[in-house]
Amino acid sequence: MTKIGAHVSAAGSIDLAPDNAKNLDCEVFQFFSRSPRGGGAKPISEEIAKSFRKKSDDYGMESYIHAPYYINFASQNNRISFGSVSAIQEELRRGTALGVKYVMTHLGSEKDLGEEKAIKQVIERVQAIFEKEEKWTTKLLLENSAGATGVVGDKFEELGNIINALDTEVGVCLDTCHLFASGYDIRDEKGITDSLREFKKYLPLEKIKLVHANDSKFGLNEHKDRHADIDDGDLGLETFKNLLANKTFQKINFILETPGGEERQKKDIAILKKLRDKNN
Repeated sequence: MTKIGAHVSAAGSIDLAPDNAKNLDCEVFQFFSRSPRGGGAKPISEEIAKSFRKKSDDYGMESYIHAPYYINFASQNNRISFGSVSAIQEELRRGTALGVKYVMTHLGSEKDLGEEKAIKQVIERVQAIFEKEEKWTTKLLLENSAGATGVVGDKFEELGNIINALDTEVGVCLDTCHLFASGYDIRDEKGITDSLREFKKYLPLEKIKLVHANDSKFGLNEHKDRHADIDDGDLGLETFKNLLANKTFQKINFILETPGGEERQKKDIAILKKLRDKNN
């Protein structure tokens, strides 16, 4: 059964994230393990890691790390593209210490290289993540983009070309706002079925490991990454009702990244749980 949760704060200490998730009535949760904007990552002590794992176990909650926003595997600047490789390696290492299931990342912008060269470089950089002889229990997910100019990964074909070229297991995190923004009309059952059929042309459905459940402030195919609270955007409540009723998504957990404060997040979590429970 789908579990519902949200992106929560880990400010102050990473081991506060499970508490923050519990306070929102999450069943799963996502967080940043470092500042998403830049700077070094504060080391995770064994004491903090142990506390995080114990709380997660006590609350029965699976967790996920969202990589920093500055990741750009397609940058022409080697310091940025190879720095992105190192940052993801570190996130996988940190996730493993914390018992986190997935790290998900955006892929970056192709404006420096052009599409064909950018895809080739993204493949090379993502593959380079796994060249270290380390065993991580945390797995990597690539997130679809909203398709703003130059941004990699808005179409299933691009994601398929990247993932199929790798010699390691990498999954997909689908963001509903990004899907809609990049032209996939998922507002009704037919649109969801058609989108999944398109996905299957390039990757098996089993590659979808997580959903970011966000409404959209902008319309179909506008390529704008602006999340809205559930039923406050152009996707609307019916979209999430249909997604949660779809057999493919009934096996996948949903994480809210909606812009409202804690009380609104709590309300949105309750809304999605109610929609889910009607199917069971």
